Amino acid sequence: MKIEESVFERKRFVPEKLIAFGFSQNGEGLFYSRAFLDGEFVAEVGVSRDGVVSGRVIDRMNDEEYAPLRAEGMRGAYVSSVRAAYVGILEEIARACCYEVCFASDQANRIAGLVKERYGVLPDFPFDDGKDRTAGVFRHLDSGKWFGLIMRVKKSVLTGETAPTKIDVMNLKAEPSVIPELWKTDGVYPAYHMNRKYWISVALDGRLTDEGAMELIDESFRLTKK
Repeated sequence: MKIEESVFERKRFVPEKLIAFGFSQNGEGLFYSRAFLDGEFVAEVGVSRDGVVSGRVIDRMNDEEYAPLRAEGMRGAYVSSVRAAYVGILEEIARACCYEVCFASDQANRIAGLVKERYGVLPDFPFDDGKDRTAGVFRHLDSGKWFGLIMRVKKSVLTGETAPTKIDVMNLKAEPSVIPELWKTDGVYPAYHMNRKYWISVALDGRLTDEGAMELIDESFRLTKK
């Protein structure tokens, strides 16, 4: 995962706050730069019009991007100090210019809102380690039983792809007799980390419409009632 994504994955930008922080308009969105570590480096951060963040760290000694920043094997004290200082700048931007959402993907947040409207249920995060909300659980109000679980997982665990892309998925209960047919739907997979005989994983990346996802959630809600 990119450094910027790890900081802003569950954040959403407020343009007015970005301007107040010091971002300036450019052709593709908003841009901010700041020298750090006694002026040896410059952090450049861009936020596109649709909220996608990008960033670079420029080594002023040679006026080139500081490649060791993103090299996973580079763990020396100097590289770590540059990385930590850059992350500190990103986290300062996040605190000043963003609001937090429950999940990384827009569809997962829309679905959470629809579930709240229909069932009066908000997700809880029993596996929250204090730093990262790894899974949001939706429970029946009367019994506490799960009827849905949204997780952020590597797409490869569902598709076998080698790319490190992450997506939000929702585990839902379904009738065992129809699960093999559901797997034929683009965006529906055998359940990740749950019994595949009774559960499915639904990708919340736009391949299913919100209405289509809610139909599966309604069925899971019915099947998990007392």
